[in-house]
This record gives sequence, structure tokens and C-alpha cells, in this order.
Amino acid sequence: MKAATWNVNSVKARLPNLLEWLDGFQPDVAMLQETKTVDENFPRLEIEERGYKILAHGQKSYNGVAILSKHEIEDPLIGLPGDDSDEQARYVEGTISGIRFASIYLPNGNPVATEKFPYKLGWMNRLKVRAEQLLQGEGPVVLAGDYNVVPMDEDVHDPAGWADDALCQPESRAAYRSILNLGYADAYRIYNTAPHRYSFWDYQGGAWQNDHGVRIDHLLLSPQAADRLKASGIDSGPRGKPKASDHTPVWIELAA
Repeated sequence: MKAATWNVNSVKARLPNLLEWLDGFQPDVAMLQETKTVDENFPRLEIEERGYKILAHGQKSYNGVAILSKHEIEDPLIGLPGDDSDEQARYVEGTISGIRFASIYLPNGNPVATEKFPYKLGWMNRLKVRAEQLLQGEGPVVLAGDYNVVPMDEDVHDPAGWADDALCQPESRAAYRSILNLGYADAYRIYNTAPHRYSFWDYQGGAWQNDHGVRIDHLLLSPQAADRLKASGIDSGPRGKPKASDHTPVWIELAA
């Protein structure tokens, strides 16, 4: 089974690129973030024509997550539990072929000196609670998405230049590690140890052309999922396409 996560930065604006990637990479499961559309306007027809089921949780112009699957999506969960007042569309979860998948768009948190950073940390705490609950089922779990966290300095092209950013704050990194410490594994790092490999490059300042990026898109695996991991990587091809998202897909392959 091939699965991938991709912040598409508007599913409608990137639809030609998304469809080209689906046709070429042929993921069994694709977890999308920043779809930026309400559910009734999600481009279902074009995606369903390629054999995918769709579980979407969107809102107008902002946020939005989805799971695309070639197999049935069972027991869907819409929204991250723990705060009924949170209306931002950042989390969706479902079971596919016995594996629990989540598509996650974690808050950015910038500027740090505003209410956005405490919201980010609070959201991460709720995610940790949910991640721990999922481990109790003792089945394979894949928590995938745009975490808006740079785990270590080796995951950013210019650690000093990014030191004040919410993505690199000690509190953000500690919250991310606390999820790993529950027993989850960073799928990319299991097979890829070289530093300075990225999944996001800003549109400004020639970041893509100069490989000035950060690694913020992650697939975290429960022990049962990690035991089935055969390969993982970053597919940088879509980032070089015309009208590309500023993110690129990160993928895994799991044994049946």
C-alpha cells in the first residue's frame, strides 16, 4: 500500500497538478491539507473518476483537509476532539484496509507574540491526547499531514534565520517530540538519514530554485504501522511544476 501526504494549497487551484500526480504516483491513500474549499465545492467528480473515495472536511478559503482512498473509508471522524468551540477544519480520520489514517493541518502559530501560538500549542496537546487514544487500539495508525513543525535544525536550510519562527520554537519541537515519545516513528527518517531534505519551499526569494526549504510534512507511524514500513521518501517533482503548491508530497509504502 502506498500512502502520501500533500498540502496542496487549494485543491481547486492545484487540481491539474493533483490529477497528474494521482495518475502518475497512484497512491492507495492520499491525505491532503489546505484544500481551501467547502465540502460541496470539492472537485469530487474528477477525483472519483480515478477510482478514489473521498472524505473531506473543509471551510471557505482557509484550512481544509481530506483523505482520498482507492478502498472504502470506514468509521470517519471529522474534527480533532477536545474543543467543541474550534471550528477550523484541520483534522479528519478514517480506517482504510485495517489502518487508521488521519489527515492533519496543524496551526502555523505565527506571529509567536499573538494568540496564534498558544492556539498552536493547545491544538498539539489535543493531538497528543488523540494520538495516545489511537495507540490503545493496538492497530496500525498513520498520522499524516502538514505539522508546521521543523523537528530539528537539520530539517531547515537556515536554522539561525528561522530561529524565531513558530515552526522552530522549542515549545513546538517539544510538543512534536512528545507525540513521538508515545511510541510513534517519523516514517521519513526511518529510511532517510541525510540532513537538509525538505517538503516546503516558500514562493518568495527563489527558495525553490536555491533549495531553501524546511521539512514540515510528516507521517507518524504507530509501532504496528512502522513494522510494515517498506520505504519512505519525498517526491519533489510536483513542486517544480507550473502553478505548484509550495509543498510537495511525502510518501510511504506499507506491506500488505
